[in-house]
Amino acid sequence: MGLFNIFNVAGSGMSAQTVRLNTVASNMANAEVVSGTEDGAYRARQPVFSAVMQAMNSNHATVPVEVNGVVESQAPINKQYSPAHPEADSDGYIYTSNVNMVEEMANMISASRSYQSNVEVANTSKQLLIETLRLGQ
Repeated sequence: MGLFNIFNVAGSGMSAQTVRLNTVASNMANAEVVSGTEDGAYRARQPVFSAVMQAMNSNHATVPVEVNGVVESQAPINKQYSPAHPEADSDGYIYTSNVNMVEEMANMISASRSYQSNVEVANTSKQLLIETLRLGQ
């Protein structure tokens, strides 16, 4: 793999982790949203990634990350009995999101560290290219 291809892979990784961080932020922002119906309650979302093999020539290939989409969690919505709440349904229940804040915090830390790792790969590759160019001076 050439050094220039490393920038494509690291850049796609940073883009993917940015999507992941934005999704985590959205989940955390909507964690306490209340709805009067189960269908109206916020459901946690997670991005789906895949590695895409791109053949450059017979000897080298790159494997950038691709965001395939964002899926909603199928975990059950939280149902609470609160007849005094203004959003309560006719039976006195409110529905809150299925966002697990502990999982979201762990996901945020993981995404942040993955992003940092990709930045380090890009910076190291840049330094290697600069040093290679200096050899010709």
